[in-house]
Amino acid sequence: MAKTNQQTAAEPTLDETLAELEALVEKMESGDLSLDEAMREFERGIELTRRCQKALSDAEQKVDILLKKTAASETVETYDTD
Repeated sequence: MAKTNQQTAAEPTLDETLAELEALVEKMESGDLSLDEAMREFERGIELTRRCQKALSDAEQKVDILLKKTAASETVETYDTD
């Protein structure tokens, strides 16, 4: 199912996701969490990590497409009619 513009706009940016992940790591490193809390935070961390990996993968695909388009336009052969 395709996402609507509202759904896409509601998703956090890569920077926001990274900031949340960093805060979560600091919280877990403090050692003040119960085992249940730590497990919930760990699960959230996995979710955030996957979101970051997807965003980076999508960006890499866009770069590859742009590079291929640039390479294709640079290698267009011209024919002289002399």
